[in-house]
Amino acid sequence: MLTMAQQHRIRSAYFQEGKSITEIAEEHKIDRKTVRKYISKEDWSEPVNGTGPGRRSILDPFVETIRKWLNEDKKRRRKQRHTAKRVYTRLVEEEGYTGSYRTVANHYRQVRAAVFQEPDPAIPLTHNPGEAQGDFGEADYYLHGTRVSRAYLVLSFPASNAAFLQLTPGQNQECLFEALIAIFITLGGVPMRIWLDNASTMVKKILKNGGREVTDRFRQFQEHFGFEVNFCNPGKGNEKGNVENKVGYLRRNLLVPEPVFKSLDRFNTKLLDRCRVDMDREHYRNEHTITELFTADQTALMPLPRLPFDPASYQTVTADAYGMVSLEGGKHRYSSAPKYARSRVTMQITAQTVAILDESRRAVVTHQRLYGDKHGERMEWLPYLTQLSQRPTALKYTPVYEMMPEILQQWLSSQARDQVGTALRLVASLSETAGFGSACVAITDSIAAGITDADSLVALHDRNTRYAAVMPAPVITKSIIADPNVSFKPARYDQMIPGRVAR
Repeated sequence: MLTMAQQHRIRSAYFQEGKSITEIAEEHKIDRKTVRKYISKEDWSEPVNGTGPGRRSILDPFVETIRKWLNEDKKRRRKQRHTAKRVYTRLVEEEGYTGSYRTVANHYRQVRAAVFQEPDPAIPLTHNPGEAQGDFGEADYYLHGTRVSRAYLVLSFPASNAAFLQLTPGQNQECLFEALIAIFITLGGVPMRIWLDNASTMVKKILKNGGREVTDRFRQFQEHFGFEVNFCNPGKGNEKGNVENKVGYLRRNLLVPEPVFKSLDRFNTKLLDRCRVDMDREHYRNEHTITELFTADQTALMPLPRLPFDPASYQTVTADAYGMVSLEGGKHRYSSAPKYARSRVTMQITAQTVAILDESRRAVVTHQRLYGDKHGERMEWLPYLTQLSQRPTALKYTPVYEMMPEILQQWLSSQARDQVGTALRLVASLSETAGFGSACVAITDSIAAGITDADSLVALHDRNTRYAAVMPAPVITKSIIADPNVSFKPARYDQMIPGRVAR
């Protein structure tokens, strides 16, 4: 399989330079079927890897050596640089490599394409219709009543001065892709060219000759939608000055005062509508409105691809003894299920969620994705409680018991030995109905009231959730429930029934 850089050059030669399949095949020394495969490819979403144990390559110990040799080649004459055959021979003779030539040749092509990547074309001084600039900004807003400082993406069109805004939880690759896709769908097309910064989500390395070593994932996204990209020179924000101005303008005009909302997706839809309304003003140096000028931009847009692009990324990792998996170098942890402890699992990562997939690619559990520099953890208790209820006698000897909130440990300890399994199933059922947090609130209330039976827990849970809006919370005290001096006298109730005579 060709590297993403090679695939990009093949597609550029065909779509941008107008070369024939035969010319491209001869130039790259590949089969015409291979050329045809990549120019007709429509789906560039990342394939989901299997969850089996990761396999190490026999070439792994020699990867850095190969990269070092090829980097040194940049100082040599073109005809005195390493070939794949020479790299293989040196590895065998000098480094003790015992693998095949094909393995070395495949890796050589990938590294050589990255090391000797050609520079991007120069940035023009004029702005053509259908060309865009993208950049991130940062703003404050209230989500579910909590004030947060998060990123937002702006895509502007310098020819018309139109711009579109999307709030994002962060500036990672998934946020970039989802925001751009939402804007593309709103526009009904894709810009021919986009100017962007050299963010690590897109650029792995800026080469000495001015080229870029682009991440495979971003290259997949670019090829799927078919746009060209220009990366600005480091420290040259003026090369995309239009979007730099728009980042501040849209923050001042659409995000002041700080917006308050509960759904990021719904608010982003409203923002796109408000961006359209903002375009109904006169251009800053043209007598026409931005909306009128934007017609030329829309006419120049490329059509949306026939197949949708999956913006999620996938990672196959090993869960720890608790069944937890990590992102951001272990800073953020997410639960899977007890049966996946010390096993390989696949994570589906989007801008807002982290899902743990089973062997059939179905979500076992889906978490809200954590952001920020602080260490954090997302725990979904339902899979753990359900499995532990089948082996309740082992509960206190499992790592999961240590992770339980103290109030739940206390309530489970109050249960009869033969009722622990039933108690766990009950908590699991309540968690499935209204969430684990609601179940813990009911447990806290039951312990405070001095009652620990299952029926009372269900009643308290219903009072807190199902009937909370129509029933005032009763004051429950242990003394009233257990007071031996309170007696039941039926005669008093008989007196209240019409037509009945007191006994």
